[in-house]
Amino acid sequence: MPITVSIVEDNDKLRGTLARLLDRSDGFRCLSQYATAEDALKDLPQARPNVVLMDINLPGMNGVECVRQLKALAPEIQVMMLTVYEDTENIFNALTAGANGYMLKRTSSKELLEAIREVHRGGSPMTMHIARKVVQSFQQTAATAQPTEHLSPREQEVLDFLSQGLLYKEISEKLGISYETVHTYIRRIYEKLQVRTRTEAVAKFLRR
Repeated sequence: MPITVSIVEDNDKLRGTLARLLDRSDGFRCLSQYATAEDALKDLPQARPNVVLMDINLPGMNGVECVRQLKALAPEIQVMMLTVYEDTENIFNALTAGANGYMLKRTSSKELLEAIREVHRGGSPMTMHIARKVVQSFQQTAATAQPTEHLSPREQEVLDFLSQGLLYKEISEKLGISYETVHTYIRRIYEKLQVRTRTEAVAKFLRR
């Protein structure tokens, strides 16, 4: 079954380009498109796409507030921000609201499709630049804290790659292991560190 994707983007040209990219790529289908957050919230809880691509700067309600309300209505929908904004405030506001990933609009088509696949699988894709911003922010605000559990050398290696913004597929290629094995390592890391998200895991790892 193809991954169904809905797009919330007020730029008509970009919205159309993204829709065509999805419909022309194997394993994807553009389910619906919206120019405003208000229109998206009326339809998405019933449409139930696998993944939503969400802009931040929308007319009326912004994308971050849209994510917050959508997650309350349909928490199983995976939302990935797709925006030009790369400042720390917008990043953390989006992640706190419930966004599952954060990618920039300048991301290549190939990387964007892989990020959609990853967020559909339960990952939290971010561009390397965004991941570094997340890391730096945690370093500045919690530099003296300690992780709750000791990680094995391989688990530390996997988490180090996560902190660099690598996708699960890229980690599997670098380590010469399967995607499923990477996913198993990350699940164990989350359990040991008592966290639920990539951002929390990276933060605790960097406090060691």
